[in-house]
Amino acid sequence: MIGCSGKKHAIVFQSDFGLKDGAVSAMKGVALSVDDELQLYDLTHEIPAYDRWEAAYRLYQVAAFWPAGTVFVSVVDPGVGTKRRSIVMKSKTGHYFVTPDNGTLTLIAENMGIDAIREIDETKNRRTASDNSYTFHGRDVYAYTAARLASGIISFEEVGKQLPDSLVRIPYQKPVFEKDSIKGTIPVLDVQYGNVWTNIHDSLFKKLHIQYGDKVDVKILHKDTVIFKNTVPYVETFGKVEEGAELGYINSLMNFSLAINMGSFSETYHVKSGNEWKIVIRKPI
Repeated sequence: MIGCSGKKHAIVFQSDFGLKDGAVSAMKGVALSVDDELQLYDLTHEIPAYDRWEAAYRLYQVAAFWPAGTVFVSVVDPGVGTKRRSIVMKSKTGHYFVTPDNGTLTLIAENMGIDAIREIDETKNRRTASDNSYTFHGRDVYAYTAARLASGIISFEEVGKQLPDSLVRIPYQKPVFEKDSIKGTIPVLDVQYGNVWTNIHDSLFKKLHIQYGDKVDVKILHKDTVIFKNTVPYVETFGKVEEGAELGYINSLMNFSLAINMGSFSETYHVKSGNEWKIVIRKPI
């Protein structure tokens, strides 16, 4: 049970709120009002508005690097105030995720496993005097519940009733190896640098028998339109090619990715992300 040893756990916040106003600060204020000894951190608040898929991916990108017991609050909630469920999921790795059940946990459930899911009982786990507020559950329900859980005021069992181990899932194309090529998608961009991340894991990429210094044939499509088609070197890191040159590499999540050394691949070739963005790679003939 979280909190049974007296240990307080960190809370990590993610949202599409941005930092232009006080929404993020309000969530943190509620958490500290519950327990002013809690440690509060940010994953990101720059998720594109309403983008549940990117929220799902950023959780997947980060969660495994935090210790068991960490409580994640993810608020990308276009259905706020509707009948969508408010839940806490405990993963098999011992992490907790406080979020609307709207697909945000698609990748976490697949990669960390579901230990149990509980629906937040708002009669007990809701900020006092907030019953008439319908559009800021991140503050009134999620931050409040997360703080009570992280501090040990409530156990996981006291969050609310246990639900079946089923979640709303966002459908997506998984990578496949076909004949001499691998087909995948571009789930997300490395937005700061413009690198293009794929969902083709290194273990699958190895089936092409491409070594460092070899070339890779790359084709990127948006729906059925070819956006980029070229052969790029496969290297360990960016500095292995000249400045301004294209390259293929394995990123920090061990997925095949594309970059321009000291440049932005996504801006140069107008590549974006999402399930409509496909990539096909192969070893040159």
